Amino acid sequence: MSDKLLYSLARPFLFSLDPEAAHNLTLPWLRRAAALGLTRVMPRPEKDARTVMGISFPNPVGLAAGLDKDGAYIDGLAALGFGSIEIGTVTPRAQPGNPLPRMFRLPQAHAIINRMGFNNGGVDAFVANVQASRFYQNREGVLGLNIGKNADTPIERAADDYLYCLQKVYPYASYVTVNISSPNTKNLRQLQGASELDLLLSGLKEAQQRLADQHKRYVPIALKIAPDIDGEQVRTIASALIRHRMDGVIATNTTITRDAVQGLRHAEETGGLSGAPVFHPSNQVVRALKAELGDAIPIIGVGGILSGQDAQAKVDAGASLVQLYTGLIYRGPSLIRECAAALRKSR
Repeated sequence: MSDKLLYSLARPFLFSLDPEAAHNLTLPWLRRAAALGLTRVMPRPEKDARTVMGISFPNPVGLAAGLDKDGAYIDGLAALGFGSIEIGTVTPRAQPGNPLPRMFRLPQAHAIINRMGFNNGGVDAFVANVQASRFYQNREGVLGLNIGKNADTPIERAADDYLYCLQKVYPYASYVTVNISSPNTKNLRQLQGASELDLLLSGLKEAQQRLADQHKRYVPIALKIAPDIDGEQVRTIASALIRHRMDGVIATNTTITRDAVQGLRHAEETGGLSGAPVFHPSNQVVRALKAELGDAIPIIGVGGILSGQDAQAKVDAGASLVQLYTGLIYRGPSLIRECAAALRKSR
């Protein structure tokens, strides 16, 4: 039985559950299936290596952060054939996140609203999970580690949290993502402002050089930004990325706008909207970034990819790689191969 058919049979049951309950059921099952070798029969994308940020990615389709916040399911997710896996967002200290319910499906729009709030077990547990994974132990592929700040850390001290997490995760990462764009941590997006961003990036680059010397290995750092920014903000961010010699930028996170889902059930829930409605806003940011950055800094495109055609559009807008999340919920793991095939065919 193909994974596409299997998921089409499983999806009605999963969609009958609360979204977070379905999430908490699916990932342990996937981990168990991988441990038993059941996922070995799943077809994988053909090799289509791309070198981005100095890293060789086996194929250009990665997993976006957010699905595995604690790095507890790395081996199961790796079995699906991603060219890279990004886990997190992790914070220095464990925190429960926002109260339940905090995740909502909008099936008519192929969308999800979440206000998870960086729920995770803290960076020490996160690192222990990474170390315990076969994926890390056997150096099986590209692993991105996504870092953030604790909800109760004042925004003026946010850099301390990022620097603390960077030091903790650096030895285990293929690359590190700095998440300053979640709408679910109060004032976090304020860090996208000019002065705040300069201060944060300056500190991160100093720490990166120090850690590279200490560990004898340079680990790239990418910045993850929001789709809810205008042309002037894009120019400000692009200028800061170039000035501080950042290694990459991930565009984009979820949106706080609701124009595309007005009138739908759950549309008024607070949180970040992902899936099809963020596709065009995200692509606009990717195009604007590309116009400012040229080939100086690579862009990883994420947001609303639900088909191979969507993945190609993201690359056409200026992305070097793409990442999936909400599309997996609606399409299942066959989406990974579909996107990889589309991007390989277009080369």
